[in-house]
Amino acid sequence: GVLVIEARRERFPLAGLAGNQGREFAEYTSASLTTKGKRSWTYGKIEVRAKLPETRGTWPAIWMLGENMDEVGWPTCGEIDIMEFVGYEPGVVHANVHTRGFNHMKGNGRGNKTALPEASRKFHVYSVEWTPELMEFFVDGKKFFECPNDGKGVDSWPFDAPHYLILNLAIGGAWGGLKGIDAEGFPQRMEVDYVRTFEAVK
Repeated sequence: GVLVIEARRERFPLAGLAGNQGREFAEYTSASLTTKGKRSWTYGKIEVRAKLPETRGTWPAIWMLGENMDEVGWPTCGEIDIMEFVGYEPGVVHANVHTRGFNHMKGNGRGNKTALPEASRKFHVYSVEWTPELMEFFVDGKKFFECPNDGKGVDSWPFDAPHYLILNLAIGGAWGGLKGIDAEGFPQRMEVDYVRTFEAVK
């Protein structure tokens, strides 16, 4: 079968949980899967075949963070967004790269988007090809964004170091919840057929 990350509209008690921001209950539940502490990559190709949810307020992502996240924080560790999608903008997928020198908080983030009308109805393959010189981002083998190493150091390119993989389906948030949440549209699913990783033969 497939891996299913399902977001549900349900009250979930938050008492005693870290990061509850003083709230007693969450209104939605979902999940995040990560390889942190288990497996990370420096360069190579990561590809994920997935089908995305389709309701306003959903924010699924296939992304990577630097292994040194706990030591240096975000965005210094580097973030590679292989695929991001927001439910209020159906039929469009995004790829982004965040660093200390270039990120959306500074208003100079590096990324691009491409039309994908059936992102929520069919499986598609999202991938990044990552070398010391360049990262290239693809949907179904078609490149729509690239981020070159400009040679200006770790503030611009912290990507000569290990990064771990994350698959998640967020609900709401600064981007996903920008136009509210369609509470009647749940449950919603992100389905993952496979994750494949490739490394250069040394």
